[in-house]
Amino acid sequence: MARNILYAQSGGVTSVINASACGVIETARRHPEQIGKVFAAREGILGVLREDLYDLSLEDDAQIAALRHTPGGAFGSCRRDLGNPDTHPEQFARLIEVFRAHDIGAFFYNGGGGSMLTAAKVARFARLSGLDLTVIGIPKTIDNDLPHTDTSPGFGSVAKYIATSVREVSLDLAAMSGTSTKVFILEVMGRHAGWLAAAAGLAFEGEDSPLLLLLAEIQFDKTGFEAALKHKVDRHGWCIVVAAEGLMCGGQFCTQAQTSEIFGHEQLGGLAPLIAHHARALGYKTHWAVSDYFQRSARHIASRVDVEQAYACGAAAVSYALEGRTDLMVAIRRTSDEPYLWTLEGVPLDEVADVELPVPPEFIRADGYGITEAARRYMRPLIQGEDIPPFRHGLPAFAELRLARAERRLPHWTGKT
Repeated sequence: MARNILYAQSGGVTSVINASACGVIETARRHPEQIGKVFAAREGILGVLREDLYDLSLEDDAQIAALRHTPGGAFGSCRRDLGNPDTHPEQFARLIEVFRAHDIGAFFYNGGGGSMLTAAKVARFARLSGLDLTVIGIPKTIDNDLPHTDTSPGFGSVAKYIATSVREVSLDLAAMSGTSTKVFILEVMGRHAGWLAAAAGLAFEGEDSPLLLLLAEIQFDKTGFEAALKHKVDRHGWCIVVAAEGLMCGGQFCTQAQTSEIFGHEQLGGLAPLIAHHARALGYKTHWAVSDYFQRSARHIASRVDVEQAYACGAAAVSYALEGRTDLMVAIRRTSDEPYLWTLEGVPLDEVADVELPVPPEFIRADGYGITEAARRYMRPLIQGEDIPPFRHGLPAFAELRLARAERRLPHWTGKT
């Protein structure tokens, strides 16, 4: 009999993570002789522990196809990691019970570095337990900080959104700067890697632009920043500052909204008004904004390349499982810059689990406030093409799933999540 598969989403969602889900589900449906039902866990690994699963066999083909242009996480995501088997054996015993109860032959976990660590732990424990389970990681993170892959699905669309927003707001600022606002600050996500702030550099060509980037990789220097800002305003009459939320001051985050019980996931916030304070100290009228959820939800301006890669990674995960490959993450390998060509390959989960890839030094301008041509060559292909969702009554139309729960077969989970 064909065995079932289980898919789950993890970490901060993106405008294209559901495209990966679409790739998984549609590919699985093309192999009914080898794959039984497709389940999705509600809220990632928590849904597996709670045996809270959606039975996707009841979903219409048209609505599954609509996932490709639907942002968010259709099945719910989570920011929770598994403990280690020696300290949290009850978690792993429960996972094995759920996999066996629903005859799960393959588990696909769609997320970033922390999610790949979870997938690696599941794979390792499955081997130790003698469980016949294929485990494949599907990459996803707007932070673009996964190693051994050319890019992370989700980044290209956010990069396109940020660069577009900066280019559009520059015209507003230029129009008003003579008698009003001279400095606009945009705070973007990026806890330990400044890829999103770097993407704003695509908004202008060359180094002589009215743009300053504050990357997470470069320690903030108040005196140097104020001098650079004054130079830009004197030169252009106005300036846009794009700052990564994880900007460092004296070896620690410049701002931190609150702590978190999950190490490495402290909520950051308040950087834009802090930078605005420095700008006002120089006598400039300022405005600031935080792109926050907008940047990772903006499906209306998604990169077509990003959408295609996200879908392809989901489809490849199923193909790898059917080939008998396991304990790996689907990775994107660039074979050419111009034209941009890429292929997919598998990399061991242990090599990508909980590893962060910062913006490399060769991508950062010598003064620390911009990007180099090498960075442009790398990022430009990732934002190419448009993949506009269908619109209804003037607004984007998204997938409307039934999300029918699968029948529970085990006692209620009472352990820690």
